[in-house]
Amino acid sequence: MRIAYVNGSYQHNSEASVHIEDRGYQFADGIYEYIAFYNRKMVDGELHLARLERSLKAMNIDMPMSRAAMNIVIRELIQRNGREDGGLYMQITRGVARRDHPFPKNVRPAFVMTVCGAKIPKAYEVEKGVHVITQPDLRWKRCDVKSVGLLANVMAKQAASARKMREAWLLSDSNEVTEGSVSNAYIVSKGGELITHHADNQILSGVTRDMVLRLARKAGVKVAERPFNLLEAYDAAEAFITSTSANVLPVVSINDKPVGEGKPGPVSQKLLSLYLQHIYEQTGKRL
Repeated sequence: MRIAYVNGSYQHNSEASVHIEDRGYQFADGIYEYIAFYNRKMVDGELHLARLERSLKAMNIDMPMSRAAMNIVIRELIQRNGREDGGLYMQITRGVARRDHPFPKNVRPAFVMTVCGAKIPKAYEVEKGVHVITQPDLRWKRCDVKSVGLLANVMAKQAASARKMREAWLLSDSNEVTEGSVSNAYIVSKGGELITHHADNQILSGVTRDMVLRLARKAGVKVAERPFNLLEAYDAAEAFITSTSANVLPVVSINDKPVGEGKPGPVSQKLLSLYLQHIYEQTGKRL
């Protein structure tokens, strides 16, 4: 039976609820995080919580509790759900108040957490690679904040799903790839340079992204954090995506055009191996 954490209490998932005037529901006035865990140990948990704090600060929402207390609640929730491997969703909103656009005064943040099954790519996706399409980037201008306002992401992801594609890469008005609807986007040039959009307000700098770039540099891969356009992507030797649930996942076509040889390349395969080793070192779990 799934157990949720809702504003200080543990409840059966089917019975858990939030108030209809929660500002997350009314205004998307909140943020979220998703953390993978294996053997009941979080992957880069402190990095995710640090990003959560940064997002809250950007929106002028208080932390609902200290990070130390949050870690205790997280461990307890994972324990109560009885899962060895899975994912943890955390959502913090400004709280419950009469519907009005200005920030309400003297309102406590609302804090909800749920646990789900582990989300990892299917074996054939890792072996054969996945396919992406492109969509216009219609999101707001603070994509560095992990906001619950995800409608533009949902529409792009649905467009990909309708065409049986894994992901949608988002294009700026200048035809540059910012990131995916639920992932960060990368290409590898024919000269072996790894290219991904720099971390600014146009992308959400993923925890997996930051770790993979760190591992790439340590392994001697040349990294360029800059925008790349669609023509560069079509001409690339390799492409891939990263996210907490995708790990490092090779992309073998963009808008039905093959990338490189149309199969996972050596750089993405190397980075996947390094990242899976990183997960193992933290959790003792081999994926």
